[in-house]
Amino acid sequence: METLPKVIPDLGKYRESLGRISLVKVHGRVTQVVGLLIEAEGPAVVVGEVCDIYSKDSTTPIHAEVVGFRDNKVLLMPLGEMAGIAPGSEVRSTGKPLCVKVGPALLGRVLDGLGNPIDGKGPIEYEQEYPIYASPPNPITRPRIKDVLATGIRPIDSVLTLGKGQRVGIFSGSGVGKSTTMGMIARNTSADINVLALIGERGRELRDFIEKDLGEEGIKRSVVVCATSDQPALVRLKGAYMGTAIAEYFRDQGYDVMFMMDSVTRFAMAQREVGLAIGEPPATKGYTPSVFALLPKLMERSGTSRHGTITGIYTVLVEGDDMNEPIADQTRSILDGHIVLSRAIAAMNRYPAVDVLQSVSRLFPEVSGPAHKEAAGKLREVMATYKEKEDLISIGAYQDGSNPKVDYAKAKINEVYEYLKQKVEEKITLEETIGRMCRLMGIPYEPQGASPKEGEIPGQEMPGRPQVQEGMPGQTMKQQGTQ
Repeated sequence: METLPKVIPDLGKYRESLGRISLVKVHGRVTQVVGLLIEAEGPAVVVGEVCDIYSKDSTTPIHAEVVGFRDNKVLLMPLGEMAGIAPGSEVRSTGKPLCVKVGPALLGRVLDGLGNPIDGKGPIEYEQEYPIYASPPNPITRPRIKDVLATGIRPIDSVLTLGKGQRVGIFSGSGVGKSTTMGMIARNTSADINVLALIGERGRELRDFIEKDLGEEGIKRSVVVCATSDQPALVRLKGAYMGTAIAEYFRDQGYDVMFMMDSVTRFAMAQREVGLAIGEPPATKGYTPSVFALLPKLMERSGTSRHGTITGIYTVLVEGDDMNEPIADQTRSILDGHIVLSRAIAAMNRYPAVDVLQSVSRLFPEVSGPAHKEAAGKLREVMATYKEKEDLISIGAYQDGSNPKVDYAKAKINEVYEYLKQKVEEKITLEETIGRMCRLMGIPYEPQGASPKEGEIPGQEMPGRPQVQEGMPGQTMKQQGTQ
């Protein structure tokens, strides 16, 4: 008893610190599970933070993200299966949001929606972690888009030419050729690296896309992120952010990145599930307001920066071939162009089934030369003129000589249709595409070659810009570029 007074004063100087620590709860308990939503008392967390939930019979935690708060309760959504969670299950805060591990070793790998490898090739060596949520580059510091990015798709490179850092949407119904077109772009593009995010796709389609559409040549310089349709809504959302963060990493290393996401519609559906679960009011076609707020935040992260570029291609699965449904309309207003794939053109066995007259690239005038623009305009005019009189021509009611423009369109239309067709395995350069179109339209054309970037001497590499090389595992990108 005599030692008791000596002990109590020694603890006195720690009481203030202990009191502050006790105010920050790092543990909590599950109180309720309703549908996709887990309610918990505590811990002290912020929206976007990841928590670990421990079931009674397992030492392996179930990861969940904080998505909101209600009546002093924390609302979480699991990043996996909910089996094993029960009232009273312990909830521990990790203190950080979800991040993706990045590095050169990502090339050629296939990841799930949370950034874990699923291709059976073992763990991935990484250099650092990138947060999956990031702000877009400052708009005033973004360089203007002036350089052409070849896709290897003749209808796109000729009439809908894209620039490095442009964002464009591919709009079509189901089964019209989106995945095949994406695979052709990944194999033939002039970009340094491809990052593909497959969101809400069928599990069967992953290997088909990798082995058939992407091919051995395409996968070597690609990173594939796949969150299949059976995954929880939150995992499908994270897959889109994971892919964007990986593209940002390679852009920050100085590369021109082609980022392709299939599809925006299923990303929006996943966010609709999350929004409805946490109590958001449904709006147009059941989509919650957060859906229309997240789309520009995601897509604005693509584009140019002081280091490199991300050219974004986002596919939109339109419902019932309605190009004006809410997600298609919102996406079209955000992006720098739209490419429409037509079911009618596909039915005529004209692939890629690009509807040239319904598609537009807003940066086409900026990245194309005079002869290119003149030939493309003339090709569009031929197609538009023929389409206007197609019914009369088909029934024999049009008399040759009535209108010189219609006569010219009628004579040229089959050559134009043949020009716009392309086999899946066919490779064609940008210069060949433009040259053939100019010859078809009778426009003089002299190949100019790739225009040098600002400050770059023609025929030389830009100082400090890394070059992608194959077969050098364990080296960083910059090391590869200097050897």
